[in-house]
Amino acid sequence: MRSLPGFVWYGWSYGPGYEYTSSARIGKWPLVHICSGIDPVTRRPRIARGVVAIGNVAIGALAIGGLACGLISMGGASIGLLVAIGGAALGLGVSVGGLAIGSIAIGGAAIGFAFAIGGVAAGPAVIDAQRCHEAARQALTHWSDVLPSSCR
Repeated sequence: MRSLPGFVWYGWSYGPGYEYTSSARIGKWPLVHICSGIDPVTRRPRIARGVVAIGNVAIGALAIGGLACGLISMGGASIGLLVAIGGAALGLGVSVGGLAIGSIAIGGAAIGFAFAIGGVAAGPAVIDAQRCHEAARQALTHWSDVLPSSCR
C-alpha cells in the first residue's frame, strides 16, 4: 500500500498520532485527554484515559471514540454505566444504537432489562413494529408525545 510522505498505515489509523493531556487533574486522571494514532514507542493504538476522554479508544467519565467505555459513552461501540450511545451500545442505564442492550434500550434491535423500544425489541415491556406493551407505552408518553403506529 502506498502512503503519503510522513504518513504510515498501521491498520488502525494513519499518520503521526496526536495527544493532548490537560494539566488539570481529578485524582490521577487528567480532566481532558485527547489522543489518536499509534504510540511510536509501543506501536500500539493510543488510549485516551481521562474524565473527558476522546480518541480511537476512550475510557473516562465522558468517553467519545470508536470504542468508548465510561459513565456516559458515545462511539461506534460504546459501553456505558449511565448512558451508551453508538452503533452497538451496551449499558446498565439507557442504551441507544443500532444494537442497544440495557435497562432502557432504544434502537434498531433493542434488548431491554426494563423497557425495549425498537424495530425488533425484546424485554419485559416492549414497543416494536408488532407490539405495544402498556407499561412501555405509559413510560414513553411520560417522556414524549410521540407514539409509534403500533401503539395507536
